[in-house]
Amino acid sequence: MPRLLIAASGTGGHIYPALSFADSLSNSWEIEWLGVPNRLEVELVPKKYNLIKLKVGGLQGNILKKIFDFCKLLIASIQVSILLRQKNINVIFTTGGYISAPSILGAKITGIPILLHESNAIPGKVTRLLGRFCDHVALGIPSSSEFLPACRTTFTGTPVRSEFFLEQSLPSWVPSGEGLLIVVMGGSQGAIKMNEMVRNILPWLLEKGCRVVHLTGENDCFYRNLSKVKSHSNLVVRHFSNEIPALLQNADLAISRAGAGAICELMVTKTPSILIPFPKSTDQHQDFNAAYMASFGGAIIVNQHDPKKNILKNIISNLIDSNSLSQMKSNMNNLDLLYPENKIFEIIKSIS
Repeated sequence: MPRLLIAASGTGGHIYPALSFADSLSNSWEIEWLGVPNRLEVELVPKKYNLIKLKVGGLQGNILKKIFDFCKLLIASIQVSILLRQKNINVIFTTGGYISAPSILGAKITGIPILLHESNAIPGKVTRLLGRFCDHVALGIPSSSEFLPACRTTFTGTPVRSEFFLEQSLPSWVPSGEGLLIVVMGGSQGAIKMNEMVRNILPWLLEKGCRVVHLTGENDCFYRNLSKVKSHSNLVVRHFSNEIPALLQNADLAISRAGAGAICELMVTKTPSILIPFPKSTDQHQDFNAAYMASFGGAIIVNQHDPKKNILKNIISNLIDSNSLSQMKSNMNNLDLLYPENKIFEIIKSIS
């Protein structure tokens, strides 16, 4: 039985694509999972995938801290190489996060083939620095190959959970009725500034008869105690939801950050979107992700701004009054986003 090590850590954007790929494999594969303690993978990775936790961080801070972290990275790479031999791993699949760097270096030490998947339009630091040491780099967005001239790349798309391709009914807790359904989501880390922009126009949206599901994330102190949120029959505020596929399939409009995972899910469900890129994202990768979806006519980009300004309100008003939402949805009908797992599996077979 071939043995696959999946190295994916940190945020949902790294973990969910890896989970989707793992779940697509047949039972003839044995899967181990490499992650970091106290990160999201501890909650998300099912017990059927043996989760091995390794302490490792990024190269951040002043020069002394970077030197210290670099030494820790080298030690972690040696630990990974030992683990690969102990577990008789045949091939590695990694999607980024802190765990990718020691996994790539550990694979290089042992000579075990490794496939790196890069979801963002602007490749992350690990991909740019260490992608050349991988046997192959799979891309979620084709234009990112321009930043990886030394890498062997293939556009595969980004895996999403199978639920996104199955027709889902609207969850019972979502407000029912004829009004437009707007789903607001800021990602696994939350989006406090974006939440403020939405909160500022909530009275107006509800007055227009819109139904609003606001997924705030855990980090928004304003919404920390949900019992204090003023009740309205057309408003539901939650920290998170496990029913994102059903929400996006039935939404008339989504308001979202522009992480790679969110972009892919929105395009798969063909949900018209207003994207508000996180302005401090590394290398402004969310701006480029948003531009990719907008290029198909499926999204409008709104820069983060003072919540008291009426920019977001005016954009939504124009979309509703011009009946543009149906056109935005149809604009995404020609996207070929099916079966990225199959394309990734073919690369796995070719390098192993």
